[in-house]
Amino acid sequence: MKFKLTLDAKPSNHNIEYGDKLMLIGSCFTENIGAKFKAHLFELSENPYGILFNPVSVITTLNEIMDKRVYKGDDLFQHNELWHSWHHHSRFSAIAQEDALEHINSSILAAHDFLKSANRLVITLGSAWLYHLTNEAPLGDGQVVANNHKGPINWFYKSLMQPNTLLENLHDLVKRLHAFNPSLHITFTISPVRHLREGLIENNRSKAILIHAVHELVNQCNGVDYFPAYEYVMDDLRDYRFYAEDLVHPNFAASGYVWDKLVETYMDPKTQAIMKHVAELHLAMNHKPFFTGSAEHQKFLESCILKTETLLAKHPTLSLQDHLAFFKASLSK
Repeated sequence: MKFKLTLDAKPSNHNIEYGDKLMLIGSCFTENIGAKFKAHLFELSENPYGILFNPVSVITTLNEIMDKRVYKGDDLFQHNELWHSWHHHSRFSAIAQEDALEHINSSILAAHDFLKSANRLVITLGSAWLYHLTNEAPLGDGQVVANNHKGPINWFYKSLMQPNTLLENLHDLVKRLHAFNPSLHITFTISPVRHLREGLIENNRSKAILIHAVHELVNQCNGVDYFPAYEYVMDDLRDYRFYAEDLVHPNFAASGYVWDKLVETYMDPKTQAIMKHVAELHLAMNHKPFFTGSAEHQKFLESCILKTETLLAKHPTLSLQDHLAFFKASLSK
């Protein structure tokens, strides 16, 4: 008897390989997947404005990166002793205004150069609910914010983005991205993170709008596809055991399951074989031996050095220099 449905991974025609440059942008689920790309040594730029949940902030971010916008002092506001940008996550906030500006502007410049030569852009949309600034907020003029920076409730009002508006805005974004970088392939995903601030029913309305707009976009545009991260968690796993204690964020097991499906979808057997070797070396680096000076541990380190050098010889673009230096330094202890 079958007790659950399984969503099988469908191999893509647009593979991800070592040597590709990937930019990931969007919700906190983006960072979970980004950590796995980093651990496997893919070249990656991740959330150059910090975590973003709504489509308007994602679109604003990418347009500003393409334009190489320069933030100035009057683009920031001060709250709770820190200088903030309404378009950035609080990781860009700082006590000194010049420090916040330096962090923001250097990130934009780096992201501009990276996006110009990237092969893949992965956009994860989290919520169609938009939070706007009231006239009582600093710099408030109705604009959509990426982060509330713990401002008082009277600084904000919310609206729900409509499917046709979202589709039109995303269509314009894709057109501009392809003009900016014609080799860029764009993958959209919908975050499985629940946004309970609005309530469960309102969260489902929001996700439905995102899903509808993205699928219409994929049907209309070349160089765009959809990866069903949302469906893998909500319809395949479909169990609160795969959520953290807050019942909002997918847990480690769920993120790992989605990652495995992403690998099946976008990585060919050759790339998967390299990833396996990289993962083994990463695991070896984190190994905590009981007796570092033992002959057995020295033999283990020599084996790791040989494996690293062999992999580097076959794939010299892999960033394995830190691994090699670590194993050699440990061998001498």
